[in-house]
Amino acid sequence: MSRIGKRPVAIPSGVSAEIANGTLTVKGPKGTLTLSMRDEISYTVEGNTILVRPANDSKQARAFWGMQRTLVDNLVTGVTQGYTKVLEITGVGYRANSQGKNLKLQLGYSHDVDFAVPEGIEIKTPDNTTIEISGIDKQKVGQVAAEIRRWRKPEPYKGKGIKYRGEYIFRKEGKKK
Repeated sequence: MSRIGKRPVAIPSGVSAEIANGTLTVKGPKGTLTLSMRDEISYTVEGNTILVRPANDSKQARAFWGMQRTLVDNLVTGVTQGYTKVLEITGVGYRANSQGKNLKLQLGYSHDVDFAVPEGIEIKTPDNTTIEISGIDKQKVGQVAAEIRRWRKPEPYKGKGIKYRGEYIFRKEGKKK
C-alpha cells in the first residue's frame, strides 16, 4: 500500500476539479491545469477531495499510484499558490537582467546569453545576481530553472556559476605549491 497514495487530495475553496474525456481539469484563482489520467489509476472527485486509487491489483498500478496522487496535489497547489524557484549567480561580472519576455545573462562568455521565457512562466530579477522563476506548473518552473542553470553550472574551486538558493556547492582545494 502506498502511504502517499492513500491520502486524499483536499480541494480548497475557490478551486474546482472535474473529470472528463480522460483528463482531470483543476481550475483555481491562478489559472487552469490539466492532467492526462492513466488507465491503471482511478480518480474520483468526492465533495472537496480528490481520491486516487489503483484500478486493479497489477504491479504497474501500484507503482503509479503514489506518483499520480502527487501530480494531482501539484495541480491543486499550482492553481492556488503557484511555484517559485530562485537562482543565485556568483562570479565577477556575472549578472542577469529581465527584459520583457527575454532574460539577458552575462556569464563570462564572449557574448550575452538571451533566454526566451516560455509561455506561463514569469521571470523577475530583483537584483542583477538573483533570478526568480514563478508559474503554476511545477514541472515547467523546474525545467526552466534547470535550463538557465545549465548555461554556467557552479564550479567546485571558486563556486562561480548559477546555483539554486539553498544549494550546497562542494568546494575543492586548489593546487598546492
